[in-house]
Amino acid sequence: MINKYKWYEYILIYAGIALFIAFMLAPFLEAFLVSMRPISEIFTIPYAFVTDNMSFDAYFDMWRNVPRLHVYIMNSFFIATAVTIIALVCVIPAAWGFARFEFKGRDAILGAFLAINMVGGTVLIITLYKLMQKLGFLNTYWAMIIPGAAFSIPTGIWLMRSYLMKIPKSLEEAAWADGASRLYILRRIILPIAMPGIIVVAIATFIGAYAQQFLFALTFNSQDSLNPLPVGIYQFFGRQEIIWNELMAASLVGILPVLIIYIFLQRYIVAGLTAGAVKE
Repeated sequence: MINKYKWYEYILIYAGIALFIAFMLAPFLEAFLVSMRPISEIFTIPYAFVTDNMSFDAYFDMWRNVPRLHVYIMNSFFIATAVTIIALVCVIPAAWGFARFEFKGRDAILGAFLAINMVGGTVLIITLYKLMQKLGFLNTYWAMIIPGAAFSIPTGIWLMRSYLMKIPKSLEEAAWADGASRLYILRRIILPIAMPGIIVVAIATFIGAYAQQFLFALTFNSQDSLNPLPVGIYQFFGRQEIIWNELMAASLVGILPVLIIYIFLQRYIVAGLTAGAVKE
């Protein structure tokens, strides 16, 4: 086997990887360090990464200052799960249709999906508010679930379609020749093969729904018991000051559910992202 890289090229490659990892982890490290410091030592000059009075007090005080923090975390988890389920129900058959069938306007519709991704929720917030009001969904979970799912579906279709296009058509044609229906082919043949891709889409949808709940929740909901985590931790922003250490502690605790899910499903994520990368 011929070595494609010289020794100094390996050094540059690994140095670049290390720099990228450090760049990605730096915000989390700084958030953790801020959560360990008392308020009086957060903005000291000169800046010090480690101070003498660091402790885990913020991780205990945040539950007292925001007693419903656990409710906000559970609400975020519930909303993200509901958004993911609804998105998958819509994405899987739609992506299969776009991947397997040719029909008039298919490319135009796919292009429209990309255009939808370019339009943020802020642009449509007034229209969405009127729609939620007409449907009677204000101050309910549905006011946060439906818009979240609507903005997740276009991206999910593109991701799922690219994966389904790698599955040989001969498998479906053989089942079709044996008299299997389209629904049977999708349920018995396509879904088991496409499971790694489905998991990738599910994780991407869940993370997006878990993290991007602030705008819809703040606009469509006024009941504190229904607020997700992004709105809940907003209470750490006081009128006179921001409780930075408790804010960082709550943020780190809030991302634990997503981190745990990612750790347990990472092998499926890697399988889904790399499937079809090597041409047989």
